[in-house]
Amino acid sequence: MALPVAMITGAGSGIGQATAELLAAAGYRLVLFDRDEKAVSDTCRALPADAQAIAVTGDVSCEEDVRTMVRQVTEHFGRLDAVVANAGINGVWAPIEDLKPSEWDEAIRINLRGTYLTLHNAVPLLKSAGGGAIVIVSSINGVRTFTNPGATAYSASKAAQVAMAKQLALELGKYRIRVNAVCPGAIDTNIVASSEIRNREAAEVPVIWPQGSIPLTDGEPGRATDVAKVIRFLLSTDASHITGSPVFVDGGQGLLR
Repeated sequence: MALPVAMITGAGSGIGQATAELLAAAGYRLVLFDRDEKAVSDTCRALPADAQAIAVTGDVSCEEDVRTMVRQVTEHFGRLDAVVANAGINGVWAPIEDLKPSEWDEAIRINLRGTYLTLHNAVPLLKSAGGGAIVIVSSINGVRTFTNPGATAYSASKAAQVAMAKQLALELGKYRIRVNAVCPGAIDTNIVASSEIRNREAAEVPVIWPQGSIPLTDGEPGRATDVAKVIRFLLSTDASHITGSPVFVDGGQGLLR
């Protein structure tokens, strides 16, 4: 039996990179996609020598780039069994009257349009394979947590991703395609590099969190591998009866905040 094939967006760092490592170890063949050519190539090279993986560079919000990624899946492996729609940014966090239309558009373009384009182009391959699994990487923000000041665009995009997972779980169920979402809390990744927080005090509701805001780890953020392990599970046959579910990976953060 041929090894399964997974496509991961945002695979150059953080959760995407950790997921690539775990799936390679589990025997998946991989198509890794990221807009940072060096980062995604480094992820590919860091995998075990016997791993079958290719790196593709592009912008997840660009239709032609995503089509190129999917063509690479077909040309190199001939099938697709799993999709991890992970690419995203924090973008700008600012009070609503200070948040510029271009800043709103960028968050929606990358986080939401990027997820749509990924699934729009990948689902036909999953159908051709007779089924498969999709995991969308959302967030506790906009789903369980609303206390990050100015995170309106980010939260809206992440809430919409969970809605997509639920909608598509029903739409694609008859094709034996499962669709779930993971909702991380604070995770130690470099996503802050794509963040800009402006006039925080104007949107903030002051609260003092008891002993940090992540109960399970005394305030310490989770690791990318904590999320990647859940993604690996949701893609596996161990999760064969799970679909349309958001899974929170936040150490209890969302319950407190």
